Formats: sequence, C-alpha cells, structure tokens
Amino acid sequence: MPVSIPKVDLKSKSISEEQKEKLRQLFPEVFTENEIDWDRLRLTLGADIGDEKKERFGLTWRGKAECFRIIQESSVGTLKPVKGESVSWDTTENLFIEGDNLETLKLLQKAYYGKVKMIYIDPPYNTGKEFIYPDKYSESLETYLLYTGQVDAVGRKFSTNTETSGRYHSNWLDMMYPRLFLARNLLRDDGVIFISIDDHEVHNLREMMNEIFGEENFVANIVWQKKQSPQNDAIYISDMHDHIVVYAKHAKSNRDDPSGWMRQFIPRGDEQERRYSNPDNDPRGDWISVDYTSNKTADERPNLYYPIINPNTGEEVWPSRQCVWRFEKATHEKNLQENRIWWGSDGKGFPRSKRFRSEVSEGMVPSTWWKREFAGDNQEARREFRALFGTMEDPFDTPKPVRLMKKIIEISIPNNSDHFVLDFFAGSCSTAQSVIEMAQERTQNLKFIMVQLPEPLPKEISLENNTILKNIADVGKERIRRVINKIKSEQKESAKQKTISKTTPPHQDLGFRVFKLSKSNFKVWNGEIPADGKVEKKLEDFIENLHTGGTDEDILYELLLKSGFPLTTPVTEKKLAKKTVYAVDNDALLICLEHDLTKDLIVKIAELKPARVVCLDTGFKGNDQLRTNALEIMKSHGVADFRTV
Repeated sequence: MPVSIPKVDLKSKSISEEQKEKLRQLFPEVFTENEIDWDRLRLTLGADIGDEKKERFGLTWRGKAECFRIIQESSVGTLKPVKGESVSWDTTENLFIEGDNLETLKLLQKAYYGKVKMIYIDPPYNTGKEFIYPDKYSESLETYLLYTGQVDAVGRKFSTNTETSGRYHSNWLDMMYPRLFLARNLLRDDGVIFISIDDHEVHNLREMMNEIFGEENFVANIVWQKKQSPQNDAIYISDMHDHIVVYAKHAKSNRDDPSGWMRQFIPRGDEQERRYSNPDNDPRGDWISVDYTSNKTADERPNLYYPIINPNTGEEVWPSRQCVWRFEKATHEKNLQENRIWWGSDGKGFPRSKRFRSEVSEGMVPSTWWKREFAGDNQEARREFRALFGTMEDPFDTPKPVRLMKKIIEISIPNNSDHFVLDFFAGSCSTAQSVIEMAQERTQNLKFIMVQLPEPLPKEISLENNTILKNIADVGKERIRRVINKIKSEQKESAKQKTISKTTPPHQDLGFRVFKLSKSNFKVWNGEIPADGKVEKKLEDFIENLHTGGTDEDILYELLLKSGFPLTTPVTEKKLAKKTVYAVDNDALLICLEHDLTKDLIVKIAELKPARVVCLDTGFKGNDQLRTNALEIMKSHGVADFRTV
C-alpha cells in the first residue's frame, strides 16, 4: 500500500469553513458531526423556533443568495508573474494585478488576510454606461479567461448595465456585495475602507456596508466637491459632489478605546496657521479665540448656567439658556486668573476662550466637507494625467486627483509606518501615484496593491516611447512607470545640484511587480462526472496534473500564494544534489519543482530543516518506495509539513 503524502490545497481560502470555525469557537454546542444545528443555534441565541417567517429590517434583492454562494466558492486560478512589465522586480513590495477583482480578492485571502491598513475604491457608479461585470457570476474565472482571449469561445462577454435590463440595481449589488465581503477580510483590525460613489447608489451602498461591516463601524460620509462650477446643461440640478463612504474594520467605542482604527489629523496648512496671532502680546505666543459657550441648554446642564463678571467693565454677563457656558465656575475662575479669556479688542465684548498655538496638535480633525481647494477636483485630476501623458485624455469621466487620495492616506495611516494600501478598482492608478508620492513626502515605506480589469480602450493608443495601450490596465501600469521615472529624474537632478531633500527616504520603493490572473498551472478536478460518464478517461487526464505551457516561475508563484506567502516574499535559488530548490523567506518553505526526485536530493532538503516542503508528485515517477522513504526522511529531520502537488 503506497504511503499517502498530504497535498497542497490549490484552491483559495475557504470563506465558509473559516466562518464556521469562528462559530465553533463561540458556540461548540451547536455542532453535530461537523454540521451546524440551526435550531440549537437559534435556541442558544434566545430566539424562538417557529415555522412562520418574521418580517425583518434589512437590504434584500433578487440574487442575494447567489452572492453568498459565490463568496464561498473557492478560486482555482493563479496570478502569473510578468517581469517584463514590472519595475525593480527584485526589490519592490508594490503590486499591480491585472485581472477580475473578484477572483483576485479570493486568491489574496490566504497571503494577505488581515494585512491591509487602508482600502480605497472608486467602483462603477451604475450610471448605465460604465458598469462592467461578468455575464455569468457562477463562472467568474471562466468568464474572465474568455473575455481576455486566454481560452477560445464565443458568446461570453462583459457588458454594461442599463436601466432597461430589468435588474438595474440588483446587478450592481450582485457585483459589489461579494467584493466588499472579501475585501473586509483583507483589512487589519485597525484598518479602514473609503468608497467613492455618487447619488445613484449611495443609499444601497450604505445599507450593504452596514450589513457587511456592521452599522456600528460606520465612520463618516464625506462630501467631496468634484467640480469647480455648475453645468448649465443639467436637466434639473447640476451635481457638484461625490460621496466618500468610510467604514472601519473595528471602530473605537470611545476616544480612549485602544483597539480599532484611529483617524489621524490633517496637517495644518498656511491658511490655518495665519489664523493665529497675538494682539495682546501674550507671553505664551500666538492664539485664536474660540466659543466660550457649549451646545447644552440650561435645563440639560444647570451648573453651566451662571453669571460671570467682565473684569474690564464690572458688568454681569449671562449666557443664553440654549447655549450655556462651556466651563464650570471653578474652571472659569482659573481661566480668568490665567488670562485665557478674550473680551474683544475694546475689552467690552462677549467672552471667548483663547486657544494657544503651542497647546494644540500639529494637525486638524478632518471634517465631512471637502472643498475642491482642500482636496482637488476632477479638472485637477485631468491636468495631472496630461502632465504625465501629454495630450492623451484620462479615460474616466470622474477621475480622482492625487490631492484627494493623499488626504485620505493622511487621515488613514500614521506617519513613519509601513502599511499596505489596496485599490481593487484601480483605474488609471491615481491611488498608486499618491502612495508613491506620500512615501516620498512622509519618509515612510507605504506599499500598494492595485487590481484592474483589462477593460479595452475605445481604440488603441500609441505613445511616444513606442508603448501601445490597449486597455485600462495598460494605462494604469504606464502611469506608475511614468511617476517612478519622474521621481528618479528629480532625484538625479537634485543629486547633481547637491540638494537632496532630507525627507526623501533612502529605502523608498520605486518599483512594482506585475501579475496577471490566469487559470491554475495544475489540473484541478471539481468532482463533476463527465456527460458521457467516462470517469476512467477523466482520471487518466489527471495522472499528469500539470498543464502544459507553465514555466517553473509560474508554478513557483502559484505555490507561494496558495501556501499563504505574499507575492513579494524573498525567494532564493539553491543547488542541492545538482538540482534546483527554491527557498522562500529564509528557508521557511522549500519548493522543489524537479520532475526526477532522488533520495540524495530529499536528504539534502531535509537537512536544511525547513518548516515546510513542497515537491511535485510527478517527481516520484510512481516510485512508491522513494515516496515512503521521503516521508520518513522528512519526519526524522523534524520537517512537520511535507506536501506534494
């Protein structure tokens, strides 16, 4: 009887199994033979069991049940490395992934689960002309492969979502729900997500986010002024804004709560600094005056409703009963003694509190109203795009300016930190440009993961450097390259003039790795019986489980990702027994892709005492004795996890 060596799981992380395991930890008593006893769970939670369905509040639509089936369905695709389109492959930790974002999010679950600090997405607004989605949600990878011409077929395509489709809002929800569900898994516990949207679907987005993230984790609905002036050809009222909906993975229960996401301050600009002055020559320096009253009424806070005396006039001053004083009497007396009250330039005005510049933070608390002067607008975004691409127009109707993205990063991520920023509707990659520039400005090594569908451009574009842009993904990659080249050119010029900025981090990541979604390098049987019933023929096809055409590098990165290692994990090549072995993360994992394994090679691998080893099953060539010896050799050297694929 041949020894069985455990197999590498070639499917993406099982969301349903993960959720079931969380439930088991909380309620082990509701499991019977690894299945959930739903009636017992309802009883455990104190709910009545009855046949009658109760009416309940929530978001529902035709197709919602299918969304959950899609979420639970593992991906058997892979992300193939494309070094030729990358920049500084060997040193970068930035990623650009070309492919359908649903499949990509599934594939990222094992390696990037709980590792992303901030997500920003600018998804389709569902206006009827820009919405791209797979026609058959149940076959997303297959649909994508057909769409991109990786397999030959007709009749399967991506298309727009029009109001005449009969499922206008449902289609959009079908597309968004699984992606947001999977995206939440990738966030750190102190992570946050920002989603741009307009008035078409903001109400549905809020309901969907309340369900996926929890209403208690809603942070804010930022209103961003995207245009400089109204459109005179508007049918009714010219829209001037977009929404940016913000949810934390775990919001703080109060200001002192140490867990969850904490917003950062917005750095103060020149305009804010100019507000401070020192008209009375106070030795503590510049100050501004702020309201001395609060938003409480005399009925709510009777202890704050009392008269105070103006020391300059001796006059008794009372607050309004609707807006009592901000401070209790004892605190007011202390403020008076410390000259912290401003009575106006003539000393006779209504009291205001002096807030000294030296006593406030270096930043401001962000608000929900972002004017174009503060965060840029669509027109500014178009100018930025033309500055990189010349006369070429940004292919998006509502491009996002770099300044907007930088504000989002500023309030999301502390300075001097090393975090991932994810955008899985990357478009022309203004998010990537913002991350690179912010890393330079704030002396921190921010890293990005961009995901973009290769949606065809209306027509191919030839650039001056002989580059041809065929789709949106091409535009995004080229933009990142041009941003990197621009920064390198500026640094080179600064070096010539010996004026290198002290804020430029010496370790700044000016590169990115490109990966493209494709089918697995391995034949993965889903268990379906062929229509002709010839199972024997199907089994014969799987004796050699590798597809033809895949390189060792393609296979290596598929195993890397599906073993839970990030796509930028250091990999070195070793020569053992005159054969090649790949060492991942300082020998944490050794991968051998040799098709002719020997006992000597297996011994050499085991002697390195790695935590995990993966070999090709075909490398044993049906030699059961070698297979048995390999398992025993690994055990004898303390290799706890030895698998084949």
